[in-house]
Amino acid sequence: MSHEHSHSISSDIKSNRLIWAIVINVALTFAQIIGGVISGSLALIADALHNLSDAISLVIAFIAQKISIKEHDAFMTFGYKRAEVIAAFTNLITLVLVGFYLIYEALWRLNSPQVIEGWMVIIVASIALVIDVVTAFLTYSVSKDSVNMRVAFLHNVSDALASLAVIIAGILILLYEWYFVDTLLTLLIASYVLYQAYSMLPSVINILMQGAPKDIKSEDVLKTMQETKGIVNVHHLHLWQLDEHHNALEAHVVLESVNNLEKIKEELKSKLETTYSISHSCIEFEDSHCEVEHC
Repeated sequence: MSHEHSHSISSDIKSNRLIWAIVINVALTFAQIIGGVISGSLALIADALHNLSDAISLVIAFIAQKISIKEHDAFMTFGYKRAEVIAAFTNLITLVLVGFYLIYEALWRLNSPQVIEGWMVIIVASIALVIDVVTAFLTYSVSKDSVNMRVAFLHNVSDALASLAVIIAGILILLYEWYFVDTLLTLLIASYVLYQAYSMLPSVINILMQGAPKDIKSEDVLKTMQETKGIVNVHHLHLWQLDEHHNALEAHVVLESVNNLEKIKEELKSKLETTYSISHSCIEFEDSHCEVEHC
């Protein structure tokens, strides 16, 4: 199973869609802030701040996407693909900060409730919902093969849900004058943001910490290698992810005889590639008959 991926969407198209998503998110942010100040709606301002984080996340995603397509060089011998993982981590941390800030603001509002203009909330949030859905569509179309783009998409999906929640709050305020709903929905938005960030952070941190791929067990790889004919032992086995799509391995392999080294090496690399999608393997071979320690 090869780990090469065919990209149906070109880099230029991805860049253009990200640029459009950035522009409309920035415009929406200013509109929501103005609407929130005029109406007195904390939920609308909260949604605006979340939307601003979306715009920032898209800028970071755009820059990382540009960096990631650079070829490897003498300075970055593995290439620049991990730039997208770093961008994803940065954007997830932004989501966490936004979530906690919204909780703080909502709890503070409980001590000083304000009258909220329901119609203004509904109108601005409805416009925001349409734009959020469009932006989510733009980012989804380029998110299938990139954790960086998936986090940007997550920002937009959560913002669309937040806009929908704000509309509901505006309707309830108009019908029943339930002003507390504004604070309640702000807390729900914050909880959703934190939950989504929590669900994605472990996999991103695992790549940055050079952890083994979550779908590959080291003991299985070790067993597969040791069962290969001509191999006595395998030790110093290390598994990690170069980026989201490329797994790597290094190991010391003790042979019965170095006479069959090339044949065994070819067989091992083939097994690792087809069974575990390990596209980069660095193997050091040792002769079991060598009398010098660590030969």
